[in-house]
Amino acid sequence: MLNLIDRYFQLERNRTTLGREVVAGLTTFVTMSYIVVVNPAILKAAGVPVGPSMVATILTAVFGTLLMGLYAKRPFAIAPYMGENAFLAYTVVQALGFSWQAALAAILLAGVVFLVLTIVRLRQWLVDAIPSALRYSFAVGIGLFLTFIGLNQTGVVMLGSAGAPLRAGHLTAAPVLVAIFGFLLMAVLMIRRFPAAILIGILATAFLGYVTGVAAPPKAWVSLPPSISPILFSVDFRGALSWRFFPIVLTIFIMAFVDTMGTLIGVSARAGFLDENGNLPQIERPMTVDALSVIFAALVGTSTSGAFIESATGVEAGGRTGLTAVVTAICFLGTLFFSPFISAIPPQAYGPALIVVGLLMLSPITRIRFDDFTELIPAFAVVALMSFTYNVGIGITVGFVLYPFCKLVSGRAGEIKPGLWVLAGLSLLFFVFYPYP
Repeated sequence: MLNLIDRYFQLERNRTTLGREVVAGLTTFVTMSYIVVVNPAILKAAGVPVGPSMVATILTAVFGTLLMGLYAKRPFAIAPYMGENAFLAYTVVQALGFSWQAALAAILLAGVVFLVLTIVRLRQWLVDAIPSALRYSFAVGIGLFLTFIGLNQTGVVMLGSAGAPLRAGHLTAAPVLVAIFGFLLMAVLMIRRFPAAILIGILATAFLGYVTGVAAPPKAWVSLPPSISPILFSVDFRGALSWRFFPIVLTIFIMAFVDTMGTLIGVSARAGFLDENGNLPQIERPMTVDALSVIFAALVGTSTSGAFIESATGVEAGGRTGLTAVVTAICFLGTLFFSPFISAIPPQAYGPALIVVGLLMLSPITRIRFDDFTELIPAFAVVALMSFTYNVGIGITVGFVLYPFCKLVSGRAGEIKPGLWVLAGLSLLFFVFYPYP
């Protein structure tokens, strides 16, 4: 069996081991397991029942991540996106008055379009048109985005007032001190080159949180999952196929498209998967998985799914093959029955891991040409706006618009590939039709 696993995932060729892949899969799972609890809580605001929504979230993660591991053979995990779920709940349903069933139809349509574009290789054509400066800025921007999420989850950085949108948290409060302990522990373990540093840091910090009373320990270990039938196959095409709903469909399509693209390229840049031209070999495989997972998510009743940026934690733990994703998928499957335990892992435990990974994802910034403003300005805009708008999609689309603009005004339009003009046009449509609050 071990030889079969080694041959299928080519562990030796990828300079990894079975143990390292298992640890990487566990690390990825622990850092993104919050989605099992958070996604249903957000979709509740749209009227989606919490119990069935949790099951749909888990099944989507299992389906997409397992397919990513077995077919695409990449260490990327799939789950419903943060950001897209909030857009569905608070903008589409609460602000604009559409039903969540109509929103699911829009997600299904986006997934079908993704799949068609991938099959005809148009999606890969578009990805190949992205210049290297933007590719590396995706990695850096996602790293800072993860850092901001971690700082906020741990309470180190808090929301402020209108005049000062952010402020420092109570740095001597017990929850923040526990999180600081977790960060320092991970730092020490990494400096000492200790295997599974991030995973050990998460588990040790969670235990400290239970002992100190900062976090409540799990009340139970096992529970039966609720029925998914109230939301299964609940797509409403009649509500979605109208001109008034077109901006929603376009926004969901572009947000999912650029989020997945940015995550795949950004995490791959950190993992060393990109070739000498900055391209991800066989990128059509993870993109096919992404398209199928979007379709699956809509059918089972949850929001847009795709490659999760928290996959970077598994990559940093040494994950290099699809076996990492398979381990993560098995862990998600277990949450159908072990959700009380998983949901008890506090943000003070997994938040420091996001900060550490954000730090590690900064290295591609050295590959951006700081002496060429036509490269630097778009890259800077991507990095800054990903973090400061709390939206990966907005950062990426701004880069798609600014890069050809900067090349055009410098008289270097010949450096722009045709596919990038298409991405720039889609990005402009995104900004025009985006349903701003």
